Amino acid sequence: MSIEEGAKIYLDKNRVQSRYSYIFTKRILDIFFSLLGLIVLAPLFLIISIWIKLYDNGPVFYVQERVGLNGKKFKIYKFRSMYVNADLLLEKIKQKNEVQGPMFKIKHDPRVTSVGKFIRRTSIDELPQLVNVLKGDMSLVGPRPPLPSEVAQYSKYDLQRLWVIPGCTGLWQATERNNVGFDEMVNLDLEYIEKSNIFFDAKIVLMTIFVMINPNSAY
Repeated sequence: MSIEEGAKIYLDKNRVQSRYSYIFTKRILDIFFSLLGLIVLAPLFLIISIWIKLYDNGPVFYVQERVGLNGKKFKIYKFRSMYVNADLLLEKIKQKNEVQGPMFKIKHDPRVTSVGKFIRRTSIDELPQLVNVLKGDMSLVGPRPPLPSEVAQYSKYDLQRLWVIPGCTGLWQATERNNVGFDEMVNLDLEYIEKSNIFFDAKIVLMTIFVMINPNSAY
C-alpha cells in the first residue's frame, strides 16, 4: 500500500505496475480513442498545419526526446509552437526560469511564435501526441513526460513519476498547470497514480476538454 507522509506520497512500485486489469483496459481505450481522435480532428490538424507553415515556412511538427515508463526514452510529437532555432536560444534565457526544480517555464517566452501562443494556451499543440498514444509510448492520461535533462536532476522521490506510462493530460494539466512549481506538480502526479482508475481517467479527460475551451494558466 502507498504511504502518505505529510505533503509527500510514497507509492508501492509493485502494486502500481501489477494492476493488470486496469492497465489492459486503459490500453484498449487509449487505442480506440486516439485513433478516433486522429480521424475526427484531421480537419483541425490540416488547418493548424497550414497556419504554422504560412507563418514562417518552418516545419509543422516538433519532435523531441522524452522519458517514459521505467526510464524508456521515446520521441514525442507536437505542433511546433516556437521558432526554428528555439533550442539554441534556450541557453540564453535559462536564468529567467520561473519554475523551481528540474523544469523550465517562463510566461513570456521569446522563443514562442504568435501562432504558438494560441495553440499553447488552448493545448492544441499537444494533439499530435495522439500518435504517441496509438504507438503505446504514451497514454491519454498520465504524468507529463519529462526531458532526459530533467530526469537527470530527479530525486528518488521524483522518479516515482516514471512508474506509469506518461500522458497527454493529467491531474496537473487539468487543474493547477503553471500555477504551481515542480514539487507541487510531482505531488499531483503521484496523487493521480495513487488514485488512478478508469473513472478517474475519464474525469480528467473531461476536465481537460473544459480547460481547452476555457484555458487555464497554460503558456
